Amino acid sequence: MKTGMSQSVRMGQEMKINPRLYQAMDMLTMPLLDLQQHLKQELEVNPFLDLVEEDDEEPDDAESEEEAPSNNDAFDVPLDTVASSPDSDPRQQETEWEEILQDGFDVSAPREDRDEREWVEPVTVTRGGLEDDLRAQVALLGLSPRQTVLADEFIGDINDDGYLACGLDEILRGINEEIRHSADATGRDEEVVPYFTMAEAEEMLAIIQGLEPPGVGARDLRDCLLLQLREVGDEAALPRLILTEFFDELIAHRWAEIAKRTSTTALEVQEAADRIAKLNPKPGFAKSASLDSYVMPDLVVEKVDGQYLVSLNDTNVPRLRLSRSYQDIARDRKKFTPENREFIVSKLNAAQWLIQAIEQRRHTMLKVMHFIVDRQREFFEKGVQYLKPLTLREVADVIGMHESTVSRVTSDKYVQTPRGVLPLKFFFSSGLATTGGEDVSARGIKDKIGKLVQDETPKDPLTDQAIVEILEREGIQIARRTVAKYRDQLGVLSARMRKRV
Repeated sequence: MKTGMSQSVRMGQEMKINPRLYQAMDMLTMPLLDLQQHLKQELEVNPFLDLVEEDDEEPDDAESEEEAPSNNDAFDVPLDTVASSPDSDPRQQETEWEEILQDGFDVSAPREDRDEREWVEPVTVTRGGLEDDLRAQVALLGLSPRQTVLADEFIGDINDDGYLACGLDEILRGINEEIRHSADATGRDEEVVPYFTMAEAEEMLAIIQGLEPPGVGARDLRDCLLLQLREVGDEAALPRLILTEFFDELIAHRWAEIAKRTSTTALEVQEAADRIAKLNPKPGFAKSASLDSYVMPDLVVEKVDGQYLVSLNDTNVPRLRLSRSYQDIARDRKKFTPENREFIVSKLNAAQWLIQAIEQRRHTMLKVMHFIVDRQREFFEKGVQYLKPLTLREVADVIGMHESTVSRVTSDKYVQTPRGVLPLKFFFSSGLATTGGEDVSARGIKDKIGKLVQDETPKDPLTDQAIVEILEREGIQIARRTVAKYRDQLGVLSARMRKRV
């Protein structure tokens, strides 16, 4: 077979996503705070965008609105038309510019302002983390320079949850290795190098474990809980004995066995376990660095005169329009080179694409939320147990959109309802069949299981099979393994672990 290179021509069709569609999808996915920031950035980089102030007069002349061209006709101008040569038809060029620079182009549809709000910039405040807090405490102890160096090494080996990430041998090996390298660099004699000893490490560990929060610097969970018991003055009591001698039995809730081996009653053991359960297994998280997170609902559902009304919470979203001053500058086309004309058209098109994406986002979100409210009306009236099963595909089929579009609308979005601020994903869940022929939401089943466990008798907790039988009497067909799965998702222990003496 002869090999070689050759050229050929092939015709074919290929689907490519329009840049406008990319922008529309991105805008649809953005939650409210991200949208605000994005629009502010667009205002900075696109000179043809301007902010609509509340005091600005809106055009209300019906005739001018009828004469104004549509959004698509106003800006979809080929680059070669605007950047054409002087030999091109001047009348055609004049027409194109007039279409581009029509006055009174308003960016967004009128919206109802429910209340007056100040335009404020949310500022997140960063708190110092556990490491910074421990270093600040060490600085107040009056340690020697040598102890301070060792304390710094210990603090660097403490995880965010407050536990010591390595043993004392490894800490000593690491810091002494640094000392040795420093001694080699300065030419010091190995015999006089001030290496740290295990006694110094153990002394420093005791100092670190005496810092706040209680339990910090522990090597494992048992050590952490014992340190906290020491802090509250309960170290000589039964809880300390249980943690020291019967930790595995404590984890397994074997109260009778612990009571027999400690010559106490099962009730006393359970009370001691309750005191242990109040301790913090992750003490470092109380001092962990974090950013204050804000949840601003994108939509609002209000009940007015028995009807649920849906509106967008976009009062603080910047309203944009074409800058009239830049329109006036752009009209004098004789001053511009072809490159300038290309820049003008690109920015005008970018402004239009942004405007259309904002309006499409508003329209799509309202359309999806209206359907959710109609479908889940019983939830708004009676509670989570009446939540109906709902899927993205079902919404997409009803409102005539693609499933991925509905997914973008509901991603990271929140809605303020009479039952609290909820993520849009809350309204979507699978369903289980009932004897009446209707489906019930899995989220509603979880709520039922949670209430059954909450109302059970502590000395005789409900088993998974007992919960199955209760739900079947209510007409809900569910398997025992499904109940166990939902119970685990709710963080509820098994019946044996929940049983009280």
